[in-house]
Amino acid sequence: MVTDQVGTARAPGRPRSEKAEKAIIEATIDMIAEGATVAELSIEAVASRAGVGKTTIYRRWSGKEDLVLDALTSLKAPLPDLDAPTVRENVLRYLSVMQHESHSRRTRCIMNIALSESERFPHLAERFREIAIRPRREALRSVIQRGVASGELRHDTDIEVAMAALTGAMLFFTKWPGNDDPLPEDLAERIADQVLTGLRP
Repeated sequence: MVTDQVGTARAPGRPRSEKAEKAIIEATIDMIAEGATVAELSIEAVASRAGVGKTTIYRRWSGKEDLVLDALTSLKAPLPDLDAPTVRENVLRYLSVMQHESHSRRTRCIMNIALSESERFPHLAERFREIAIRPRREALRSVIQRGVASGELRHDTDIEVAMAALTGAMLFFTKWPGNDDPLPEDLAERIADQVLTGLRP
């Protein structure tokens, strides 16, 4: 069930129907994954696809951007537990989640929409970054910082560059593959070991 924690503005009204909310969210995701942009998406089309009335949607969301925001954030997998004893293991967990998400066509399409329409829908893009991206960046930053504090990584490690190197390498392979071959199963390990080798004392 979608909660108020994702930052949407819902008007008071009748008790929420979990079944209706799920149908609306699924309809929104499906339409965007099929190629509809945020600009092209309409409340009327979503309502028709979900088999509900427009008023059902407006009782739960204040408008299209809030609905799309809930749809986007529903696709982000929970953060993995990054409490392993070594930096390498935590980085592997983090990168493995990124690689796993890349296998989902729906997730890829939604993330592309979220990033490509940021100029036209800045509020949507900013809220998405705040809810779905920043917590992950902070989690990875904490992993690198702990590695520096424990001596696993060099004391002069540029934490921002280290984060960019790790996540950027995974994005390079998952978003811009050179061919249609499946990604190697050990991709997360290869990226982690290559980058962390340069960060160790």
